Amino acid sequence: MSLRKAYFLIFLVLIIDQLSKIYVKTNFVLGDEVKVMGADWFRIHFIENEGMAWGTKIPGQYGKLILTVFRIFAVFGIAYWLSDSIKKRHSTYLIVSIALIFAGAAGNIIDSVFYGIIFDDSHGNLATLFSPEPYGTWFHGLVVDMFYFPIWRGTLPTWFPVWGGEEVSFFNAIFNVADMAISTGVGILLFFNKRAFPKTA
Repeated sequence: MSLRKAYFLIFLVLIIDQLSKIYVKTNFVLGDEVKVMGADWFRIHFIENEGMAWGTKIPGQYGKLILTVFRIFAVFGIAYWLSDSIKKRHSTYLIVSIALIFAGAAGNIIDSVFYGIIFDDSHGNLATLFSPEPYGTWFHGLVVDMFYFPIWRGTLPTWFPVWGGEEVSFFNAIFNVADMAISTGVGILLFFNKRAFPKTA
């Protein structure tokens, strides 16, 4: 796979990711939810988080800044891995997966770096793009998530280990296009491992 095609894939993911986030941010109040085509199992549910999986955050005054800076360094590492893999003509499976992981990581970094200074607050009102009164500062933006698939909700039987008798929802994670790109890239590496990393004679 050529560098140009990898760039195109990254650009495409970033455009879709940012357009979907900007649309939700400017058309939904935080916590708003709509059912897609009336389906209970597919919803757009607007939330914001610090940018780690499952809403986890690093505690402390500088936790968000540390997370954002770490992710920026990680993206530079991924970019080098991508460039090196293309130069060495590695498997297309590997290059596509790295490109997707890079695009996903970059998409969420854009939120973290810029959203705090270009949007106002989404609590109780629609956010304004390029607001004169932004809700945060550089490197302290919140990541926008919206895709929600509560495929099944119910109470687990009492004999079920650990969560027996509790009411649960599957799948209860809320995510965005960037998260999907990262998950897809990692999935390719896991499920097509032998093709991504073919043994050389």
